[in-house]
Amino acid sequence: MERIVDPILRVSGLSPAQVRIYLIDNPDLNAFVAGGDNIFLHTGLLQRLETVDQVRAVVAHEVGHITGGHLFRRNEQIRAASGTVGLGVLLAIAAAASGNAELAIGAGLTSSQVAERSLLSHNRAEEASADQAALRYMEAAGADPQAILEVMALFRGQEYGADMFADPYVRTHPLWSDRLRFMREGVGNARPGTAPDPGTARLHARMRAKLDGFLEPPSETLRRRPDDGSEAALLARAIAWHRLPDIARARAAMAVLLAAHPDDPYYHELAGQFALESGRARDAVAAYRRAAELAPHEPLILSGLGRALIALDTPAATEEALQVLTRARRIDKADARALANLAIAYARLNRPADASLATAERYMLSGQLRDAGIHAARAARAFPQGAPGWRQAEDILRVVRRATSSEGR
Repeated sequence: MERIVDPILRVSGLSPAQVRIYLIDNPDLNAFVAGGDNIFLHTGLLQRLETVDQVRAVVAHEVGHITGGHLFRRNEQIRAASGTVGLGVLLAIAAAASGNAELAIGAGLTSSQVAERSLLSHNRAEEASADQAALRYMEAAGADPQAILEVMALFRGQEYGADMFADPYVRTHPLWSDRLRFMREGVGNARPGTAPDPGTARLHARMRAKLDGFLEPPSETLRRRPDDGSEAALLARAIAWHRLPDIARARAAMAVLLAAHPDDPYYHELAGQFALESGRARDAVAAYRRAAELAPHEPLILSGLGRALIALDTPAATEEALQVLTRARRIDKADARALANLAIAYARLNRPADASLATAERYMLSGQLRDAGIHAARAARAFPQGAPGWRQAEDILRVVRRATSSEGR
């Protein structure tokens, strides 16, 4: 994903290191910014975006929200509105920050319609501002500005039939038909872009193939992805065969992919996943080891290697798993699966306090505060008072207590 989005981030003035891209397993067409410089993309949208520049157009729009300071202003608007408008409006605007493109918020409200429309007009202005920023960033990055119109047309198709019934003043986003009309002139006057380099186009095709393979029913993937000799089709079909499961065909397809791309760490990682999920832990460790040699700082690969070593279930493998998973955790603190396997490793090595702390952190990541509190309390009792682990456990407990007391008010 970095090769696709980094050109947009750089021309916007944002450092690629400060913006995190998250994929949400959701079939809806949606993307949004939340929690600072975090961009969230639904897998359903990525499966529908057919070109590199269409992905860049979506990211450029969301970057426009970041550079425009829209999240900060939206939070200010919510605070300012809290005394004059009803709860429904506040929830609607909060939901808009999470990417809900359309909310019918008029029903049942007793608050001022003037205040409602003022808040929503701010949101419509933000969307128009982000559209204009996206055009600037696409042009500056040398991407095809026409991709903006292509993405808008895709979203426009989702609201077919709604325009004649919808009041634009009670929507959190402008109508897509309006946005298309406003953007056509700007795109028509923009410099044409250059085609993405073949390597980036290949990575995009591979990303879509993996999403299709893992998220669609295998029979649907095999139907929609005929064996046309392309790398993307073979990859999608390999995943579908693995999920059926047709282990022999999946392994044969992976062998072809690895023979063609022997130094691709992500194909070795996928071979490791296939082996691990087929009950071949030793083969999985070998594949993940090779992947980690080729990409030693990739947390997803390190986490997979740790998981395979846990499955091997020998004292030496568990010791190594602890080291590998600790490295993965330092790079990516949001990997819940790595934390789950860390807890297993700690438990096997008779380190129950560390196991409880890793479990508490995992529950915190998933928002299961009650369970996080239980395990954090267990960790706090087991660690010496003042030790780093004790302080981490106490930090978790403070968050849990604060959240619990807020719910009680």
